[in-house]
Amino acid sequence: MSKADKDQLKIFCGRASRTLGESICRSLDLPMGQGHTEMFPDGEILVKIEEDVRGRDCFVIQSTCHPVNANLMELLIYIDCLKRASARQITAVIPYFGYARQDRKDQGRTPITAKLVANLITAAGADRVLTMDLHAAQIQGFFDIPVDHMTALPVILKHIEKLRKKVGPMCLVSPDVGNVKTASAYATALGDEIAIIDKRRKSGTEVESANIIGDVKDKTVLMIDDMISTAGTICEAAKLVTQKGAVDVIAACTHPVLVGLAMERLEDAPISQIIVTDTIPCGSRCAPIQDKLVELSVAELLGEAMHRIHHNMSLSSLFRPDGGSKR
Repeated sequence: MSKADKDQLKIFCGRASRTLGESICRSLDLPMGQGHTEMFPDGEILVKIEEDVRGRDCFVIQSTCHPVNANLMELLIYIDCLKRASARQITAVIPYFGYARQDRKDQGRTPITAKLVANLITAAGADRVLTMDLHAAQIQGFFDIPVDHMTALPVILKHIEKLRKKVGPMCLVSPDVGNVKTASAYATALGDEIAIIDKRRKSGTEVESANIIGDVKDKTVLMIDDMISTAGTICEAAKLVTQKGAVDVIAACTHPVLVGLAMERLEDAPISQIIVTDTIPCGSRCAPIQDKLVELSVAELLGEAMHRIHHNMSLSSLFRPDGGSKR
């Protein structure tokens, strides 16, 4: 980074993404912006910016993961604080966008909360959003400001290509029909076959994997999803492909949400490796699956995107690292 960049580009970080933010700053050779968050005894949040940001290009990094509402509110207050301090441009960097699964009215009298959150971020004063692997890509259209939608594909792909030399023939498996595009993108990049699992949801926490379309016999199965939440889907899928003759199962996702019974399910599942990124910090909560867990960093990818946004450069090569269309 040039001296001018170090003066004009400011990166601030909320409490949910502190470690990732520090890694991004290291990749850009920039100091972390001076700001801090306080929590009052009654639960209110105070954000204080402790350096001059007038006329600067400011980025706020904050995943809206658990506790979702507190982290979302901190992000909104950070944006408002920078706006009132006369920042020239504010980019909300949201590695994991919470509420993304509430993107449509699939029943009567239900909200579209992803749109509400988009409105809140815009109303707070953000000029643009940088996010990664939205659960539904159409959420980009919920915003009335520019959205740069990144994918962790190049980061995860780099690790998988190293594994291929050891594991032999692989088959990309989509654990449900809704994730076929993601699995297909990885299959195309790797030159491997694809299989699809027919998933039936019993409830919000229980799923049943009934059938598989494709051949997994005597192959290492790689299951890709945008997130692992309660792990019901991916663990049921792992059991099914094992019954169908798969020799090994590797699971991968961008966002390790990992709530509810996820740790117990993943610990007991026939999965040898769980590949995740640091869009959501794993920390001590992932201790039960530490032997299986591989955590990759998206810091350099996000840092490069932020550098390009600051310099008004194209992000298309980062969007489509394999030359294919983005989901």
